[in-house]
Amino acid sequence: MEVVNTVGRRKAAVARVFVKPGNGKITINHKELEVYFPLHILQYEVKQPLMVTNTLENYDVTINRSEEHTSELQSPGS
Repeated sequence: MEVVNTVGRRKAAVARVFVKPGNGKITINHKELEVYFPLHILQYEVKQPLMVTNTLENYDVTINRSEEHTSELQSPGS
């Protein structure tokens, strides 16, 4: 499998998601998932689709979101 990417938009926010074979590393805006979302419930929500399909350890996910609209995909307290 090669890299699969998609774009999601909501109002002025744009998120680009890249999924490739790997070992389960999730990165959001060049930060590790645990740094970007320090709350476990938010980490769980991000990981849930991969956990349901038993593929969490099979893919690396990179998410880049636009800085133009900061209310989307923003961690609490940022």
